[in-house]
Amino acid sequence: MCGAGCIGLGLLSLPGCTWSMARIDREIDAVLAERNQQLGEFVRTPPRSKLAAETADASDDPRRGDTRAPTTNNPAPDDLEFTPADPARDVASRLDAYLLEDQADPSDPEVLRIDLPTALAIGQDSAREFLTAQENYIVAAIQLLIQRRLFEPRLFNTTSATFSGDGTDGRFTAALAVVNELGVRRRFQNGSEITASWLVQATEDLREGVTDRYTSASTLALSGRFPLLRGAGIAARESLIQAERNLIYAARTFERFRRSFLVQIASNYFTLIQARAGIDNQIRRIDALKALEDETDAKIGAGILRDFQRAIASSDRLEAEAALAEQRDSYRLLEDRFKVRLGLPVDAPILIVPVTLELPDPDIALDEAVERAIDFRLDLQTTRDRVLDARRGVSIARNAVLPDLNIDARLDLPTNEQLDEGNLNFAPDDLSYSAGITLDLPLDRVIERLNLRDAVIDVEQALRGYELSRDNVAVDARASVRQVELARFQLLLSERQVEINLRRQRGQDLDPENVTTQERVDTQNALLSAENARDQALADLRISILEYLLTTGQLRVAPDGTLAPIGGLLIGPDGPAEAAD
Repeated sequence: MCGAGCIGLGLLSLPGCTWSMARIDREIDAVLAERNQQLGEFVRTPPRSKLAAETADASDDPRRGDTRAPTTNNPAPDDLEFTPADPARDVASRLDAYLLEDQADPSDPEVLRIDLPTALAIGQDSAREFLTAQENYIVAAIQLLIQRRLFEPRLFNTTSATFSGDGTDGRFTAALAVVNELGVRRRFQNGSEITASWLVQATEDLREGVTDRYTSASTLALSGRFPLLRGAGIAARESLIQAERNLIYAARTFERFRRSFLVQIASNYFTLIQARAGIDNQIRRIDALKALEDETDAKIGAGILRDFQRAIASSDRLEAEAALAEQRDSYRLLEDRFKVRLGLPVDAPILIVPVTLELPDPDIALDEAVERAIDFRLDLQTTRDRVLDARRGVSIARNAVLPDLNIDARLDLPTNEQLDEGNLNFAPDDLSYSAGITLDLPLDRVIERLNLRDAVIDVEQALRGYELSRDNVAVDARASVRQVELARFQLLLSERQVEINLRRQRGQDLDPENVTTQERVDTQNALLSAENARDQALADLRISILEYLLTTGQLRVAPDGTLAPIGGLLIGPDGPAEAAD
C-alpha cells in the first residue's frame, strides 16, 4: 500500500526539492551582491552569513532559557562586604598602578598597534554595532528570498490514514483507508493560484482479510483560483514589491552606516591622539615648572628672591600634577571605550599609533553643498522613495474595498478502479471538470475603508517627513561647510598663539633677572593652553572635513573600511607621526 506516498517521500528527498543551509547562504550572498552592484563602486558586500551556525544546547547553560523563575543574585546588606581604605595611603602610587594596569609596553612586539586604518579594519571585523548593521542588511535579503519563494512552485506531499468501523446486527466490519496527495502549488503575481496534484486512495477491509476486499484509486487533479477584483493585480504582489524595495533601502542604510562608522571611529581616534598630545604638553609643563622651582630655590638661597616666590612655583606644579593625573585617567577611559567600540577585550593591551592624515579643505559654495547633499544622500533617497511606498499603499487599500470576484476551476482525471496496473491506468472517459464564478458583495467594508483613510494620511505624513528630512539635510550641509572654515580659522589662531607664547617664553629666558616667578608661571600656562588649543583645532579640522563629506553624501569607503579618494580629493600619506612615550 505504499503507492504515491513512497514516491512522494522519494521526490522530497531529492536535493532539488529542499534547500540546504549552504544553498540558502549562497542565495543570500547572490542577492546581496546583486543589490550592491546597483549602488555602485566601493560598496561592501557582507561576508557569507553565519546565521545557520549551530548554537550550544540550552542544557549546557546553567541559566536555562526555559526556566520560568530565573535566579536573581541580590545579596542582603549583611551579606555584602565593604573594606574602608586607609586615608593615609599612598594615593599617588595606587593611582599610578591603576593607570599602568594593562598598559601596553611599546617595546613588546606582541602588543596590538592601532593606527587609523587598523582601527577601521578591526571595526569592520569585530565592532558590535557594525556586525548588527551588517546582519540587518542580511535579514532584509532573507525576507526578500522568503517573498520570492512564495511565488515559486512549491512541492507538497500529504499522507493520512483513517481507521473506521461499522456495525450491523451485531456484526462489525473494520476498514483502513490511506490517502496520499502529492502535488505542486504556485502563486502568481496577478493573484492567481494553480495546484496540480496526484491523489491516491487505498482501502482494505480488515475483517474479511481477502484480496478482493482491497481497493485503490488515483486521480490527477488540476485546480486554480483566479481573482478578478479584490486581491488581484498589484495587491497580490505587494509583499514582494515591498521586500524588493526594502532590500534596496537596507543596502543604502548599511552603506550610510559604513560611512558614518568611518567618521565616528576617526573621531574617536583623533580624540585619543589629541588627549595623548595634551598629556605630553602637560608633562613638558611640569618639567618646566620643576626647573623653575629649582631656579627659584637657588635665587632664594642667594637672596635675590623672597621666600614666598617658591610657593608660586610649587603651587602651580602641584596643580599641574593633579591635572596630569586627571588627564591620564581620562585617556585610559577613552582608550577602554575605544576598545569596547572596536569589539576588543577591555583588558587587551593596545598602543595607539599616531598618524598624519592630510585632508585638503573643500572649496565650495553653500548652495552647491546643499545641492550635492540632496542629490547624493542615501538616507534622503530612501525617505523620498518611502513616499512612493505610501502612495502605493493607497492603491492597495482601495483594492481591499472592492468586492471579491473569483473564478474557480478544477479538472480531475481518475484511474480505472477495476484494473490494477500500478494505479496508472487512467480512464479518460471518466474525466470530470468544474468551473464557477463567485461574487462576494462588499456589504461590510468599514474596516477596509478605515484602512484606506489611514493610508491616505500615511501619504501626507510621508511627504512631510521627506520635506523635513530634505530641509534638515540642507541645514546640515550648510553648517558642515561653515564648520570647516571655523575649524581652519581656529587652527590658524591657535598656531599664532603658540608662536606668540614661545617668543614670550624665549624673551623671559633671555632676561630672567627682570621676570618674576608669577610671570614665568603665567607664560607656561598660556603656552600649554595654546598648545592644547592647537592640537584640538587640528583634530577638529580633520573631523570637520570628514563630516562635510559625510553630510553632503560624498564620503566613500573602500571595502577594507578605509577612506576612498574621490575626484579632486588628494589624501595625504598616512605616515606615522612622532609617537608619544
